[in-house]
Amino acid sequence: MSASSVSSESASSMSAKRASIYGTGLIGGSIGLALRERGWHVSGVDRDPARIAHALRIGAIDVAGLDPKSDITFVAVPVLGIADAVTEALAKTTGLVTDVGSVKAPVVAAVDDHRYLGGHPMAGSEQDGLDGANAHMFEGAVWVLTPTDETDDQALADVRAVISSFGADVVALPPARHDALVAVVSHVPHLTAVTLMGLAASRAEDHAALLRLAAGGFRDMTRIASGHPAIWPDICAENRDAIVDTLAGLIDGLERMRDAVATGNREVLLDALVTAREARQNLPVRGGARPADLSELRIPVPDRVGVLAEITTLAAELGVDVYDIEIAHSAEGNRGVVIVVIDTSHSDLLRDGLIAKGYRPSAQPLP
Repeated sequence: MSASSVSSESASSMSAKRASIYGTGLIGGSIGLALRERGWHVSGVDRDPARIAHALRIGAIDVAGLDPKSDITFVAVPVLGIADAVTEALAKTTGLVTDVGSVKAPVVAAVDDHRYLGGHPMAGSEQDGLDGANAHMFEGAVWVLTPTDETDDQALADVRAVISSFGADVVALPPARHDALVAVVSHVPHLTAVTLMGLAASRAEDHAALLRLAAGGFRDMTRIASGHPAIWPDICAENRDAIVDTLAGLIDGLERMRDAVATGNREVLLDALVTAREARQNLPVRGGARPADLSELRIPVPDRVGVLAEITTLAAELGVDVYDIEIAHSAEGNRGVVIVVIDTSHSDLLRDGLIAKGYRPSAQPLP
């Protein structure tokens, strides 16, 4: 579990609160605003000088440029440019580097550096660019981190702490797992909304009143089609396999729905409707207050890289929200303790999962 010297230095200097933003669009600008609201000194770079000037005007950054002494740099550029931007940020700064791209596996595979940790905030706005930037955008939003077995534990803890300070719900997933899941909950829904909106628009050429009738559910389903079009060809290219696989499942489901409607199979249709309704009602509610009852799991761990990634990934797979993490290093140097704060109702679930993986955690309620 030992942290590298670079990450340890980054952690010790976190009080300096210096950050850089590489790419000052909607997400980068929102991160800059959130950091500055919390007392950070924020530098920023962007390929568009006008955007940097705009970021300075609205207070998303303090100064232009990459700060070599940044404790953390957020890379917020289109997905095809992330690996190069991360590599540049690693070369020009001494601190940690993370990114915000919605496809993770290709970037994580391309960047082999213990100071880098992949990330993806599941947040956005219907407004493009800095006009939609908001310091509170990430409050209650899920922000995925994608550690691997080689991820430095202290780096993971430090990046998580910064993101948690934005009010985000931090979840850890392996990169490939993230890409498969985001295809289901983000990429294919967007493409579906685009397709449905296109269908309505084509029919409106013959029925001028159609789009005037579009309200309620139609607007809810197609709202995400208003997102910035330019980023999507790259996303589809980078996450092609997962998107194609998910689209195949969606097409199969729509064909079954079509057949049920065509044959008047009320039983199949009603079963699908009831199942969907129950699943929708059971979606977890994010962004609420912490539960009243919290417990602390203390997990003795060996001195090896990747322990924290394994623990946080397990929590995510089990659906356990982690509210706080602390790494207590042993003076003896070969062992330590990871302290995890979770909802008491999930304490047994995570403890049993950890025991199954060979850990020996202890749990106690917080006073």
